Amino acid sequence: QVQLVESGGGSVQTGGSLRLSCGASEYLRSDSGCVGWFRQAPGKEREGVAVMAVSDGRTYYYPIDLRDRFTISQDSAKSTLYLQMNSLNADDTAMYYCAAGPQMSCYTDFPSTTNFGAWGQGTQVTVSS
Repeated sequence: QVQLVESGGGSVQTGGSLRLSCGASEYLRSDSGCVGWFRQAPGKEREGVAVMAVSDGRTYYYPIDLRDRFTISQDSAKSTLYLQMNSLNADDTAMYYCAAGPQMSCYTDFPSTTNFGAWGQGTQVTVSS
């Protein structure tokens, strides 16, 4: 599996913003696939945040209203996957992971981690008041 590399995490105050980046060119330039972001808070299971279907660019968020604050996107060169996070609160504190899997995973597995076989090492996001 090709390595995914995240960056951009850090500590912010409530209401602040962060943009996470993930080097994912091998996946973004393929004909199909599902790439996206997951997070894992202390003592909780890893869960989906947002994913993008590579072939058509469709995006999915969990829960769906998270799209009011978070935006998943890619750069025009199809080399980097982003997660723009706005209006952050304490519940957003977690380790955030970039992941990739087959395109069907966007439709049938997300927000579960099932069938997402490629993972980054994670980047920590901490939101404090």
